[in-house]
Amino acid sequence: MGKEIERKYLIKDDSWRECASGTTYRQGYLSTVKERTVRVRTIDDKGFLTIKGITIGATRREYEYEIPTEDANEMLDELCEKPIIEKTRFKIPHTGLTWEIDEFAGVNQGLIVAEVELESEDQNIDFPPWVGEEVSGDPRYFNSNLIANPYTNW
Repeated sequence: MGKEIERKYLIKDDSWRECASGTTYRQGYLSTVKERTVRVRTIDDKGFLTIKGITIGATRREYEYEIPTEDANEMLDELCEKPIIEKTRFKIPHTGLTWEIDEFAGVNQGLIVAEVELESEDQNIDFPPWVGEEVSGDPRYFNSNLIANPYTNW
């Protein structure tokens, strides 16, 4: 059974860029109801289908499957809710954890958030100096909600 424990934070400054290289993501949603999201994503030249359950605390069920890239692109273009989420993801290791920084483009230009996946909700975190306020519980920052309410509209 898949489970994701994730916390999300704003960024205080650009010092994280010193040790980062990014990967291009395009993602869209076939379903964005509160109880479940169904996401289609391309990461460089690979396609993925992801089903996520409702978030309780910082935990939710998650199931992800690789799918043909051509299918993912067709779903993004023809079936997913618009706008499509465009972002560059940077992965930065820090004291045993991998921080994922998403820098958004398009209608979410200007939004930059850091996420970290944990083994347990009460896991101790040694924060990098560029990590700011936690926004894990703020639904505005959920990727699935950035479709209906893009960052540039805030």
